[in-house]
Amino acid sequence: MLCTRRQWQLEDALFVGPDKGEAKMSDSDNDIVELETAFWQSMVDKDADRAKKMIANDCLVTGPMGTMKIDPEKYAAMTEEGQWNLAKFEFSDVKVIRPSDDVAVIAYKVHQEGTMKGNRMDLQCADSSTWVRAGDEWKCALHTETILSDD
Repeated sequence: MLCTRRQWQLEDALFVGPDKGEAKMSDSDNDIVELETAFWQSMVDKDADRAKKMIANDCLVTGPMGTMKIDPEKYAAMTEEGQWNLAKFEFSDVKVIRPSDDVAVIAYKVHQEGTMKGNRMDLQCADSSTWVRAGDEWKCALHTETILSDD
């Protein structure tokens, strides 16, 4: 799924179903993939207003720099002021589980290109997010990123 400005393709996203085989995602699982795609697109667009609406009041983030607890305002500031630019991203190997009606966990590989502190960035990562429903809205309560080795 190559995801560039407003061109989201979800048809190839697969998950491992209860029978341990591959099956097309359900509509509700596609909703979570669309939500995650919109989350990433807010980074491509550097759309701080959109980004902060997607973050839970208490959100944990883990990655190469360690761990941090953020809130919507802090995330908006990171989106606007960060010394990075995400040009494009592509998801693969997408999996979605729903531990309860109000919780969804998505995991996937992502190829991302852009710049970081003026240097070219071309990364293969494994990411996951935990989305929690609050009323009619889904909020990201946890996002993790692991850079994959070239091996």
